[in-house]
Amino acid sequence: MYVSSLLVALLLVNLPAMAQTPLRVVVSFSVIADLTERVAGDDASVDVIVPPGEDVHRWELTPPNVLALEDADLVLYNGFELEPWLRDVQAIVEDELPMVALAEHADYPTLPLTIGRYQNSANPHMWMAPQGAAAYVDVIADTLSAHAPGHAEAFNQRADDLKQTLTDLDADIQERLDGIPQTNRSLVTSEAGLAYFANAYDLEYTALWGMNHETLGKAAAMAHLQAQLADTRPPALFYESTTPKIHMDAQARDADLPLAGPLYVDALSGSDGPAADYTAMLRHNVELLHAALGGAREED
Repeated sequence: MYVSSLLVALLLVNLPAMAQTPLRVVVSFSVIADLTERVAGDDASVDVIVPPGEDVHRWELTPPNVLALEDADLVLYNGFELEPWLRDVQAIVEDELPMVALAEHADYPTLPLTIGRYQNSANPHMWMAPQGAAAYVDVIADTLSAHAPGHAEAFNQRADDLKQTLTDLDADIQERLDGIPQTNRSLVTSEAGLAYFANAYDLEYTALWGMNHETLGKAAAMAHLQAQLADTRPPALFYESTTPKIHMDAQARDADLPLAGPLYVDALSGSDGPAADYTAMLRHNVELLHAALGGAREED
């Protein structure tokens, strides 16, 4: 009886600690990790599969990824074929773990991919427009609240604060890019990851391929872009942090145009880099575009 009473007492003592165990969330890549951490606060732990600096398209699961998935309560990912390795995650978790595709549930209009193997399917890079990221934040807050309803008020308050930050960021970007002359508003990159950004800020957009897990730099695509550049003569070409710059470098040399970069799209830079979080990532990209496309000097 003494032993039984002791066990019951220990269980009762530990009940509050057990009840306060944070929700364990695994997310697919660093941009989603940053948005999720800002909404989660201390009320959920967040593990990321693809770390900062790595290409979300070409990742292969590691043993730490598998261990994190085994302990997770929830998986958040982008969707729209962004993460081709997701089938490996699904094989590990089977039907036991809830998985939510943020882009596919977001209330934000999709744009089609206009080039490459996935042409005419939804472009998955919706987070690159601040209001697209805000739509992700809504899905994140709703999902976390559904799985940890005791923290729903806190999740929603942080989500509201973050969406206001994104609204302010959107206004700042608009003001900064307004300084680029209309004749220079041309954005040419390797991957079609900036379509939502270009659409939001009235930039004419061209990409060499659709998504990074396609065959990169096909001869026909390279020749097609060379012909376009000969006619359009944009002020500069750009490359992204997670792609080899060799293809855009070849285009720049052939067209005798400057090459600028890196732009950050599919990954944050890490804490010591210029794109340590979502806000820093877009501000870095905007300053690079402003400088390379000839933004008005008086705004510097």
